Amino acid sequence: MFSSKDKGANTHYDTLISSKTEIVGDVKFTGGLHIDGVIKGNLVAEAGSGAVVRVSDKGRVEGQISAPNIIINGKVIGDVHASEYIELAKKAQVSGDVHYQAMEMVLGAEVNGKLHHQSKADMRKKVSEPVVDASTTESKVD
Repeated sequence: MFSSKDKGANTHYDTLISSKTEIVGDVKFTGGLHIDGVIKGNLVAEAGSGAVVRVSDKGRVEGQISAPNIIINGKVIGDVHASEYIELAKKAQVSGDVHYQAMEMVLGAEVNGKLHHQSKADMRKKVSEPVVDASTTESKVD
């Protein structure tokens, strides 16, 4: 396992969404994606790519995030699926469920949803399933 200090220092971010940028629509990517701006749509990393998403304290995502490695220090409104590692930093605010294999949560981070630990096999299965729009499906309580 690694910490954000290790991961952040060694990660090259191929794409930067600046604080002056708002994207409306889904974003599919590989490599490193750093978000200081706003994305209104789903973020989907290529399965097995080792991709990293970092939502800075200035960043906001309104949609689902699916990636191997995720570091959140901003606001996410939607479910989060980290197939390898997720870090919820001090200013993280997640309104949605968090699905993870390994997680680090720093004092001050907020999750308004459920935490779901997943095995490697469970996460591989989820990555291969299509993203479902919750507004068009019925909700079932277990």
